[in-house]
Amino acid sequence: MNIICDAGQGAFRLDTPCTSYVMALADGKWLGHVYYGPRLTAEGLDWAHDYWGIDQRPYTPDQFPREEAAFFDRFPMEYPMANTGDFQECCLAVRRGAGLSDCMPEFASCEILPGKPKLDGLPATFGEEADCNTLKITLSDRPTGVVVELYYTAFTRLDVITRSVRIINGGGGTLWLDRALSACLHLPDTTGSMLTLSGSWARECGAQVREIGPGTQGIASCRGISSHQGQPFIAAVSPDVNQERGEVYAMHFVYSGNFLARIEQDQFDRRRMVMGIHPESFSWKLEPGESFQTPEVVMTYSAGGLGKMTRTFHDLYRGHLLRRPYGKRPVLLNNREATYFDFDEARLLEIAGKAAELGMELFVLDDGWFENRPTDSGGLGDWTVDRQKLPHGLAGLAERLQALGLQFGLWMEPEMVSMDSRLYREHPDWAIQTGERRPMLCRDQLVLDLSRPEVEEYVWQRIAGTLHSAPISYLKWDMNRPLTNLGSAEQAHRYVLALYRLQQRIVDQFPDLLLENCCSGGGRFDPGMLYYSPQIWCSDDTDAVERLSIQQGTAMLYPLSCIGAHVSGCPNHIAGRMTPFHTRGIVAMAGTFGYELDGDRSSPTGIFKESWYGFCVCKPMTRTQKDSRPSRMV
Repeated sequence: MNIICDAGQGAFRLDTPCTSYVMALADGKWLGHVYYGPRLTAEGLDWAHDYWGIDQRPYTPDQFPREEAAFFDRFPMEYPMANTGDFQECCLAVRRGAGLSDCMPEFASCEILPGKPKLDGLPATFGEEADCNTLKITLSDRPTGVVVELYYTAFTRLDVITRSVRIINGGGGTLWLDRALSACLHLPDTTGSMLTLSGSWARECGAQVREIGPGTQGIASCRGISSHQGQPFIAAVSPDVNQERGEVYAMHFVYSGNFLARIEQDQFDRRRMVMGIHPESFSWKLEPGESFQTPEVVMTYSAGGLGKMTRTFHDLYRGHLLRRPYGKRPVLLNNREATYFDFDEARLLEIAGKAAELGMELFVLDDGWFENRPTDSGGLGDWTVDRQKLPHGLAGLAERLQALGLQFGLWMEPEMVSMDSRLYREHPDWAIQTGERRPMLCRDQLVLDLSRPEVEEYVWQRIAGTLHSAPISYLKWDMNRPLTNLGSAEQAHRYVLALYRLQQRIVDQFPDLLLENCCSGGGRFDPGMLYYSPQIWCSDDTDAVERLSIQQGTAMLYPLSCIGAHVSGCPNHIAGRMTPFHTRGIVAMAGTFGYELDGDRSSPTGIFKESWYGFCVCKPMTRTQKDSRPSRMV
């Protein structure tokens, strides 16, 4: 057993192959953080309480009640609460009906669970008893009736501890959670810098290292998605860190919506790192007996630099998050950059025939296959096949592709609705909006309110109906704008929960389907989506030179088999850069590998216009061409 739970002594320890995590109780009731770092050699925990030096000021509340506030201002609370005298970043803020916001749960019990329990309605890492064990610590607050269950899972063969929290209303009145983060970690003095991965559309996951100073610093998203602007990841690192040496304390959030990842350095130069759902515009109502489950945080410590951290994340996600790794992925051709919306069945089969000759295995039909879709301004939500473009429908196209030896894949954007669509004309209230003002457009489209059961069911029926209509072996699920005009503080999280239910239904009912998630590139490249799809489109920027940094940052956390990467035409449609075909091929090989160009020799983007070892011979893109090129941008 790699967990010690000594309630009598008031000390707790979790061990992984190379790390230890220790907590202890002050005054027998306040759970505090003691240690996280290289694995401890001593087996006992007698020293845990002395670690804080509680025989010195500011004392403990039971010994010196006059110094209660001073105690909480300095005590490294394992799961800190708001409005208690702990003035650093807190994890939990509870409001009662009268507006009171105090909550101070005390230790109630502890329990060791074999393996790892599932999180209700949320993606999470998994493991059997041979892989991991879980420590459950229960805290209770008598005045409010709040019960807090802290879950810590320690893996036996990986240096990983996962954390999540379940908050229960055990009282008789209604409660509101205004803040419910998933994890807090007190950092040692050796961590002087913060590492994050940030960027924007078409330049995701750029590594940023900043010195940790007084106050708060971190990364976050309030866009309703984990976002291009910030990966839900944060690490505190030692000043000498590189790929092979130095200390790393890292957290990664298994969630696909708003998040907060922050480090605060206080007046005593102590550093606290927290992660969870962003509290801005968040509030969750809990009636008596109801509970709220926070998403999971994956936590790892490395004494072997960033390289050790990366290998740990890769091994964890390959073995304990990806449920359908698929092994060898088919080499695909996506028609997006070859045709955009200008195609018909004959043109698609012409491109597919060349792809088959070159040994490709999967043809993916991208945007524009449904009615009222000559551009990206209409048709979303209806999902009716455009018979003028595809007279034989999806099934007929799939049959012809199979005759060429190709599997058939399809693009959809199920979460969206165009104002120019039958669905919006019949159900305008199904789009996310406040009802008091005109909803805000982005890419001429609105977001369907998945938090409404009838909308969720409609979306599922359109997805399932499309997948049943033809032998579709691959689905690219896209999402091309942020959430705006939300009508309630619970809506953003309820939206994500509905998204997860929809993707779970796909996994359950279409077990052989290869699902690739996309959010105008890497806008929702996070562990939450990876739980449902074994690969995610990395970035809409397919320029090989820019992809080097994008894929390098992404690969810091994710296995290469998860990173969607394609060879595209030249000059590149995003950057306009001329890049050797050989270079584009090598960069795309550091991912799932596919193509987004035309296999026709006579086409300006044709693959035969280039040699594998040669250079692109196309002319540079003009300014007018650059400005008019279609894009998916959040």
